[in-house]
Amino acid sequence: ENELTSIHEFESIVNTHYDEKKLQDGYAPFCKHLFIENFTDGQVNVLEITPENEHCLRTKYEARNDKELPVLTRFFPKELVVSDDKPLPVAKYLDLILYSRDQINKENDAMEKETGEETAPWGIVSIKAQDVDFEIPMTPITSMRNALGKDQGGSGVTLDRDSYMEAYEYWNNHANIS
Repeated sequence: ENELTSIHEFESIVNTHYDEKKLQDGYAPFCKHLFIENFTDGQVNVLEITPENEHCLRTKYEARNDKELPVLTRFFPKELVVSDDKPLPVAKYLDLILYSRDQINKENDAMEKETGEETAPWGIVSIKAQDVDFEIPMTPITSMRNALGKDQGGSGVTLDRDSYMEAYEYWNNHANIS
């Protein structure tokens, strides 16, 4: 009940910030970004890779759910890079990644998930706490996963080489904290 209440509270606050004119294009026509000031205690979860922290990097195969194909990911374990005397800063912004209701329904159907009763034209599919009010490139492996068919956990959008290389340039020197 508590989690459900906080989800509804979060959605309610987000809805007060929603303005179609503020939506920024994402990687496909069905994807939009809405950047709002962070009203939560969400912390940044990306670090630049430096000579001082690169020994902390780890890899693992990971799927976001049991229907997706696991992919290799690279990350900093939180316990190795965060401490009481070195906390992560609270992010300045939230990047709300939205998919159209039609795309959400198509992906749910392909993954044999319930479509549900939701009728809002957009749904939040990801929330990134960050210090900039523009899109940080998705990780290269996310681009590859998105190029997979919907039945494998992707969105079916063809890989764009230029976008992929932009993502590579950023993520070659950064990693998520997990």
